[in-house]
Amino acid sequence: MPELLGIDIAQGGAVALLTLVVLMVLTGRLVPRRTYDDLLEERNTWRSAHTTSEEARRLEREQVGELLELSRTADRVLTALPHPVHGEVKAHDEMDVAQPPA
Repeated sequence: MPELLGIDIAQGGAVALLTLVVLMVLTGRLVPRRTYDDLLEERNTWRSAHTTSEEARRLEREQVGELLELSRTADRVLTALPHPVHGEVKAHDEMDVAQPPA
């Protein structure tokens, strides 16, 4: 005969079955359907939140890459501009054209 937790189920009958159900409820192996459905719904909610979060993170990485490239371009443009001599201000027509960096 099969034994469960050292108890022969066939000899105990209804008492053994009731004891088995109570033990399963107390150990968390047997839960009400409503509790199971709630846990399943909560898991699905967290899963969808994770998916949304990862999609937002992917978009953020793409945007940061684009902004980094734009900042590099702006840095090169600003570095290529002529540097005025301290205290000297030239008119717009008198400004020298910047030489490309060597």
